[in-house]
Amino acid sequence: MNIPATAAAWFLPFVLPICFYVAFTDLRSMLIKNHAVIALAVVFAVVGLFVLPPWATEWTTGGVGPITLTLPPYLWQMLHIVVVLFFGILFNAAGVMGAGDAKFLAAASAFVWAGDYLLMTLIATCAMLGAYVTHRLAKHTRLRAIAPDWESWDRGKHFPMGFPLGASLAIYLIFGTVSGS
Repeated sequence: MNIPATAAAWFLPFVLPICFYVAFTDLRSMLIKNHAVIALAVVFAVVGLFVLPPWATEWTTGGVGPITLTLPPYLWQMLHIVVVLFFGILFNAAGVMGAGDAKFLAAASAFVWAGDYLLMTLIATCAMLGAYVTHRLAKHTRLRAIAPDWESWDRGKHFPMGFPLGASLAIYLIFGTVSGS
């Protein structure tokens, strides 16, 4: 994994409760709340400033399309938010995903290192499949009685993506803490 283990360890205690909150609120009301997305971005902005200080880390060169930039890792990670938000808005406009999902993905993207994209895709895919199966099975069993008023039970084909997205980020940071660089 490319994420530094110390960075993952510092981010994890702040991010984990937000991930649980996002999963819970999306299951309950089919909404990812803006304050949770903002809190996630603020966690990276504040904690990341201390964990990856731009003035003390080695700058790296990379490209954004035809443009070549040399930036500290902190700013590269912040740039992920802008790029993912842009594509999230396009996907939302096309009706492919909800606005809350797009905003959460943008805020969460700052925590994912570029070299870990394939691993994060694998984690997200497994989390989505597991969450989908779990949600659909619970919907048609007695487990539904634990939370009978959840809106996600009665939304037809719609699925609360905050559940697997929050789990994916949490799992990624846990793996990063254990086996990061």
